[in-house]
Amino acid sequence: MTQSGSERMEKIVALSKRRGFVFPASDIYGGINGFWDYGPLGVQLKNNLRDAWWRDMVECPPLGPDGHPLSIVGLDSSIIQNPRAWEASGHLSGFSDPMVDCRETKARYRADHLRVLRSRAGAPAALFAFVEGEPEVALKRARKVLGSSKVESDFDELALAEVSAAERALVWAPGAGAPGTLTEPRDFNLMFKTFVGAASGDENIAYLRPETAQGIFLNFKNVLDTSRVRVPFGIAQIGKAFRNEVTPRNYIFRSREFEQMEMEWFCAPKEAQAWYEFWTQTRLAWWRSLGVSADRLRLRRHTADELAHYAKTGAGTQDVEYRYPFTEPGFGELEGIAHRGSFDLEQHQAASKTRLEYFDPQTQERYVPEVIEPASGLTRGVLVLLCEAYDVDESRPSPEILRFPPRLAPIKAGIFPLVAKEGMPEIAEQLYLALRGRFSMQFDAKQSIGKRYARMDEAGTPYCFTIDGQTLADQTVTVRARDTGAQERIAIESVAGYLEERLAG
Repeated sequence: MTQSGSERMEKIVALSKRRGFVFPASDIYGGINGFWDYGPLGVQLKNNLRDAWWRDMVECPPLGPDGHPLSIVGLDSSIIQNPRAWEASGHLSGFSDPMVDCRETKARYRADHLRVLRSRAGAPAALFAFVEGEPEVALKRARKVLGSSKVESDFDELALAEVSAAERALVWAPGAGAPGTLTEPRDFNLMFKTFVGAASGDENIAYLRPETAQGIFLNFKNVLDTSRVRVPFGIAQIGKAFRNEVTPRNYIFRSREFEQMEMEWFCAPKEAQAWYEFWTQTRLAWWRSLGVSADRLRLRRHTADELAHYAKTGAGTQDVEYRYPFTEPGFGELEGIAHRGSFDLEQHQAASKTRLEYFDPQTQERYVPEVIEPASGLTRGVLVLLCEAYDVDESRPSPEILRFPPRLAPIKAGIFPLVAKEGMPEIAEQLYLALRGRFSMQFDAKQSIGKRYARMDEAGTPYCFTIDGQTLADQTVTVRARDTGAQERIAIESVAGYLEERLAG
């Protein structure tokens, strides 16, 4: 039977907790909205994705349009920066979302995430609000208010912003017992505030960074002065960012603490548009190279009203989007490729009184570089890997499987003795000890071999090697492949080469 997107997502979330990928933060205290912890398998999956991005962006960067490797260096900047940096970058004044509150339930929503169903039955019309992607909430309320017979009539769906002032009093907020309880939208700054030092006065206010990019811009001159880089070049960074989201939702898709993988590409203004197109296609191709289905990925250009305050007018931003179970049949953001122009460097140059220009020794030109920014959420990437890998095979004793690409799988192989006797555990442990320094392995001698295979399927382990009675006779082992369940025998001395060949991609 075909699963709906919400049903599939529920199973992914349940499996992720049961197998130790993702836990609610502070779980024993009931959790805290918008925060998540990554368990033993989850942190390994996240680290594998992180390392793949770092490898492909910094250690072995892409080839440029001329066929030569690009120049990209790494950085790890502080989470807390001088507050003046956030004033200059525009985050203190412009980094906000429209927020509405429900006066009855005290719930808070991002206004641009609320949709409304307007009933065509009766006058005046009744309007039922719901968080984008959750229309069943509005339909349930409509059935109760209008009666099931009237609910079968058509609805118009519109954004909350499209509701006229006269109709605002007719809107039923999610969970409210009467209409008209939503406040007017107002701006809500997403910056987390903290204090530096012993005192907590205004002079000690600081902020947790809402993006890793500003640390890169603040270090542009340092990197240029101390590294053998010349424009065009990139600075890459992976790190934590914090946004006080009004309505964190959809599991780890939108949370208040997350990790970003960002690269700022500094280039001559006359070349910026060409680099923007290059990075857009390159980043889409990278996600496909990880095994993400091409039909579940797409590019979408931002409309004018979506552009961030730093985006260059007329140049634009594009998102690499993925079709998540909770957005089906639509898509949601995975990575953004933004043409930031020279906005950030110009702002910091003016505020800090530090020259952030670049002198091109070939053309004898002096200019403030423009910037192309491919920025993706590492934790959002983990969600894509979980959604993409999840599969069900009812023919297996434990039907749930995570089909991770071998390169990214948290555990690369399981090593099992068939039974705990006749020297099999000792041989299996010797093989495990010989390989554990090269691959992420798991040695498991407990329960039946079928249950051990099932555990590895749920963890996404691509291969299992079993030492059995035949091993004692001819020094061969059984290899079992996760995706097909097929088994073959290879020499025990060939196990390392077998794995190296299949994990290289």
